[in-house]
Amino acid sequence: MAKLHHLGFPRIGSKRQLKFALESFWHGESSKAQLQAIATNLRKQNWLEQQALQLDLYTVGDFSLYDQVLDTSFLVGNVPQRAQQSGNAKNLESNLGSNSESNLDDYFRVARGRSQQQACCSATHGASGETQAGEMTKWFNTNYHYIVPEFNAQTTFSLHAQQLVAQIEELQQINKNVKPVIIGPVTYLWLGKEKDNSQKLDLLPQLLAVYSELLALLATKGISWVQIDEPILVLELDKQWQDVLQKSYQKLGQAEVKLLLTTYFGQLKDNLKLACELPVAGLHLDAINAEHEINDAINYLGEHKVLSLGIINGCNIWKTDLNASIEKLIPIHQKLQDRLWLAPSSSLLHVPVDLNNEQKLDYEVKSWLAFAVQKLQELSLLGRALNDGIDTVESTFSYNKLCIDSRRNSERVHNQKVKQQVREISPELGQRAQGFDQRAPLQQAYLKLPSYPTTTIGSFPQTNDIRNLRKAKRVGDINETQYKDAIKQSIELCINEQNKIGLDVLVHGEAERND
Repeated sequence: MAKLHHLGFPRIGSKRQLKFALESFWHGESSKAQLQAIATNLRKQNWLEQQALQLDLYTVGDFSLYDQVLDTSFLVGNVPQRAQQSGNAKNLESNLGSNSESNLDDYFRVARGRSQQQACCSATHGASGETQAGEMTKWFNTNYHYIVPEFNAQTTFSLHAQQLVAQIEELQQINKNVKPVIIGPVTYLWLGKEKDNSQKLDLLPQLLAVYSELLALLATKGISWVQIDEPILVLELDKQWQDVLQKSYQKLGQAEVKLLLTTYFGQLKDNLKLACELPVAGLHLDAINAEHEINDAINYLGEHKVLSLGIINGCNIWKTDLNASIEKLIPIHQKLQDRLWLAPSSSLLHVPVDLNNEQKLDYEVKSWLAFAVQKLQELSLLGRALNDGIDTVESTFSYNKLCIDSRRNSERVHNQKVKQQVREISPELGQRAQGFDQRAPLQQAYLKLPSYPTTTIGSFPQTNDIRNLRKAKRVGDINETQYKDAIKQSIELCINEQNKIGLDVLVHGEAERND
């Protein structure tokens, strides 16, 4: 029987409950206890919805109040001294990883520079409790941003797993088939930055000791499988980092729990054989981006390891072609039987939560889409088709084919006017009518720019006036014309301010943007 699981679920809530709860807390309008209660309820809702789909393993550790990499920093006790509320390392030791009030303040100080607008005074922070936030950068090839871990010669690690254990116990009240997800130690080190002249790989032995302690703790909690994410395996790694992966999993592979080594966002290429031969119990492969690596992975994995295939695209909002997918999966299932697991290609963090909330989309477009909830439903259907026979899902697969064909053949997708224009493209259209030597003087005569022009990146802050204006339009207090006129006034104000300052190349400030 093929097993079903997922790598992570959106935490924001189907109606963005987490976003509103965080903003309320940051503005000092709600308490830490209220924020935590909403977070607990969101996790429970997610798990109950997944339980209805009869997955084989239920993921925990994918929920975060801000960022999963920052959660890992707190899990392993790596928190910048400047962000600690008391500046006292002993106080940090007692609070890290728990849901204590001071710990949550420390967490948000790293995330955003302060915990609440009404933050208290302290000896180590200014009157507003502000400090320097952690650096943010993009998570691989997504638009998700994470807080970059910081390392120096004095960095130490220690386990603070109270928060993860508490969430495991929450889920075990609903379902005992619990699979914690953690970011792997090698990816964690790779993502971080040295803040001095130290070498972060020197920290590996100490970090591995903490991970070993964590895996041992999870075993005592009745955990059989742990999803350990090492997405750096889809990057080009030199021999040093490949050796680090070998060394790390030689140690972690001795744990009492089974490890599912998880990769996503791309092909493994030169790292495929390495990943398959590491001493872990299973490997997750992104079958959307690395479909051609499946057969080699089966051969490299041998006769005992699990192969989890990310057969549902976790990074887009389109329906899966279930008929094409099952055709690919049947021969793989015949080879692997119960060693085949199915999942989305990556965490579903990168897609909206539930298509059923979209009430204004027309039927045709809506029939092409699948958000996180629908993607897990697709996963469940593929599992039923493999385990119980295609005839058990025949009507659903037939409807899926209609939707896939609709998008494939729709004039919304295939615009004949655009196609005709494309056919008329000639090499001459790509050639400049004048050379640079001729264009540059004309441009300078028109723009009259100095040698080093000044400008801004483009966006100005969304003011309360603009937000109130958008709300007034949404509730019907003003009409479209009034709204556009007011936006134009905001743009004019922005341009006038730049003129006063003396910038050379002006921007309109993006007052009309809504996100």
